[in-house]
Amino acid sequence: MTDMPKPVFVLLALIAALVPATGWSDSLAQGYRLVPGDLISIQVFGESDLSVEVRITERGVISYPFLGEIRLEGLSSAEVEERVAEGLRAGYLVDPRVNVAILEYRPVYVNGAVSQPNSIPYTPGLTVRKALSMAGGLTERASDNKIYIVSAADPTSTPLKASLDSPVRPGDTISVGESFF
Repeated sequence: MTDMPKPVFVLLALIAALVPATGWSDSLAQGYRLVPGDLISIQVFGESDLSVEVRITERGVISYPFLGEIRLEGLSSAEVEERVAEGLRAGYLVDPRVNVAILEYRPVYVNGAVSQPNSIPYTPGLTVRKALSMAGGLTERASDNKIYIVSAADPTSTPLKASLDSPVRPGDTISVGESFF
């Protein structure tokens, strides 16, 4: 390491620090399925009138220029890109280049023995510990051994035991129980 120029070493350290966070965020976005409440950006290269920021409605749809109402619930961002591009190819643009980004995920809900039970905004890399901090922390009677997550992706809504370092996904509900001592 001593033979490496200092600026190169600093640059490599910075890249190494950023890669895990970026990779995790990208993998979430790639596997993530859109749901009502998500805010997305649809960009069409060279077509500012077709580039929009829109929130998916409770019915799982958006209203898009020229195409009208499009159902997006359950689709990945790549599938939305293809759906919009297909629609625009059918009579509007020859070769539309569409990019979809998730700007805001659905919130995470924190309840039970926390100071400020509420919904909090989801951010990639969110853990139970961070979510509890955003909810004002644990109350005096809270038990850090009685933390459960109900995954938004679980149709049975089964609470799963969690630790402070457990990852949290968009739409999850975190519940903190009380201790008796």
